[in-house]
Amino acid sequence: MHREWDAQFAEDYKSEWPEHQNERAPDRLLRVGFVSADFGRHPVGYFVVGLLKYLSSYGFQTYCYSDRIEDELTVLIQENTDVWIEIRGWSDEQLASKVREDQIDILVDLAGHSAHNRLLVFARKPAPVQVSWAGHVATTGLSAIDYLISDKYSTHEDEEDFYKEQIIRMPDQWLCYAPPSYAPDVGPLPAKRNGYVTFCSFSNPAKLNAEVISLWARILKSVDNAHLILKYRYIDADSNIKRLTEQFEAQGVPASRLVLEGKSPHADLFERYNDVDIALDTFPYSGGVTTYEALWMGVPVITVPGTTFASRHSLSHLMTIGYPEFVAKDQSHYVELATQLAHDQKRLSNIRSQLRQKMAASPTCNTQKFAKDFGALMRDIWKKWCFQQL
Repeated sequence: MHREWDAQFAEDYKSEWPEHQNERAPDRLLRVGFVSADFGRHPVGYFVVGLLKYLSSYGFQTYCYSDRIEDELTVLIQENTDVWIEIRGWSDEQLASKVREDQIDILVDLAGHSAHNRLLVFARKPAPVQVSWAGHVATTGLSAIDYLISDKYSTHEDEEDFYKEQIIRMPDQWLCYAPPSYAPDVGPLPAKRNGYVTFCSFSNPAKLNAEVISLWARILKSVDNAHLILKYRYIDADSNIKRLTEQFEAQGVPASRLVLEGKSPHADLFERYNDVDIALDTFPYSGGVTTYEALWMGVPVITVPGTTFASRHSLSHLMTIGYPEFVAKDQSHYVELATQLAHDQKRLSNIRSQLRQKMAASPTCNTQKFAKDFGALMRDIWKKWCFQQL
């Protein structure tokens, strides 16, 4: 389907690809451009802000082409960028022309096929080397995009044929995370004051399919009086309340054990994790920044990875931070892990007291190391372009 999209919408631009005149010097200062409508309070914003803070230190000049209304994270990202260009209202041709004018060496797409993407800019090949990263969890399908950044957990070597791009891998994981300064301190284990265990998922309700709900119901029925908090914008809409409560009740879980909450300020969402003991990951679309946020608040996340990039976000996060014991081998093991952890409050308390510190010390939050490794990847693919036959 991705290849078909390329053939239908993007391939006509191939005959118009420019002959790039960028200086083929492998070790010179490189101009790296990032294109996104998500430079702000969006998962992509939290992934790029730390990278941009340090990337310029490793022989790069960064350009951000922003298609977003400003918020407080936008301001921080802008402060950490060498060149900031507002592109709201620009046509794809205007943006492609600007990228060529700026003589960008490597252009990075941060959207893929997600909302407000600019894939038809990339289809015009305005930069000699083009990369997909952070905003999409599959191939773009575009012959104009040369590389896709992944890691050893998210894309296995025998799966590379499913990508139009060449897979390049970060040494630790494909993302880094810069926790917001307003995240509160990790509180004590809620189960001790409540007398029962509270599970949660703060994921998009579109990820809550019948199979997920069936497993969660099994977990809730295996843990006496356990509660489940589901929180996301619009999850408290009448249609979602009806859909979710009916599905849980059909599995033998009464509505009294569910808490359905809508959107709240981001700082309040973090604070809500101080009422949660264990987070349950969704499948086959795993949590990304949602998993990071839970872990930062001392809440372990139980995940069951699948066979796709989208299903392995939490796997990558947990393995990099050092918690392989939260990764289930299959769905039965997922239920077993969650249930066993819920019945061991001493272990839960120990994990809660150590998790943030362990995460902070891991490559996940070492944005300077990530920027250095990212820069090394960019330098490597640039050298390949420099030395390819003209």
